[in-house]
Amino acid sequence: MAENCGHDCGQCSDGSCAERSAPQKLEANKDSKIKKVIAIVSGKGGVGKSLVTSLLACKMQKMGYKSAILDADITGPSIPESFGESDQRADVVEGKDLLNPVVTSSGIKLMSMNFLLQNENDPVVWRGPVISGAVKQFWTDVVWNDVDFMFVDMPPGTGDVPLTVFQSLPIDGIIVVSSPQQLVRVIVEKAVKMANMMNVPILGLIENMSYVKCPDCSKEIYVFGKSNIEGIAKTFNLPVLARIPMRPETSAHVDSGDIENLEVPELDEAAQKIKALL
Repeated sequence: MAENCGHDCGQCSDGSCAERSAPQKLEANKDSKIKKVIAIVSGKGGVGKSLVTSLLACKMQKMGYKSAILDADITGPSIPESFGESDQRADVVEGKDLLNPVVTSSGIKLMSMNFLLQNENDPVVWRGPVISGAVKQFWTDVVWNDVDFMFVDMPPGTGDVPLTVFQSLPIDGIIVVSSPQQLVRVIVEKAVKMANMMNVPILGLIENMSYVKCPDCSKEIYVFGKSNIEGIAKTFNLPVLARIPMRPETSAHVDSGDIENLEVPELDEAAQKIKALL
């Protein structure tokens, strides 16, 4: 038990406390039926969690499943921009203290902090407990209706929000995103170890920005150095689900809010892994 314990386990971030009571998983509202929840995580920012989250949601939607994204990166949301929905605002359900998600052109349901701000560029200057509370409300106070796969786009690190998500939401598995730099290895290992500490299943690893393919000879060029994802996977006995190359069309689709029309075949194996959860 922490020296200054306030006996409120719900607000405590000391996951190693022996006196800690098991947090109760939050129930979604009665109008929401969510079958499987997958969190996309990394211990570091800038590796492409939001990209992978969006691409996996799009891929499952194209396979005929109902997808949704809960954007848990409250202070740095990027999901609305990727889908071209940054000008949308979440509306209140008539007669209820609940919100409807924003629905994309292909039917993917989204909830992000930017849908609640007057201006999308307004900063969210909140402390950890308030941010964690917002993430919980995205789960409990949004009418998701029927969802086969909900993807949770996590903020970087192993702090308040990842702890809240792992403890409060019924996570069926996580996917850890990395990039090839050697520095990222240590950060990825932190995320993997946190998931193991929280008894959250890890579906596998995805490496983003893995290489650039020469347009003339198709040779793989390792801009950030040779990949070490296989070594990390071997250390923790995890599968490598994808190595996503850097392509100009990826940035073009994301920047124009057209990610739903971006094809990334490297994620097919990850999609099959997710499909198998049903």
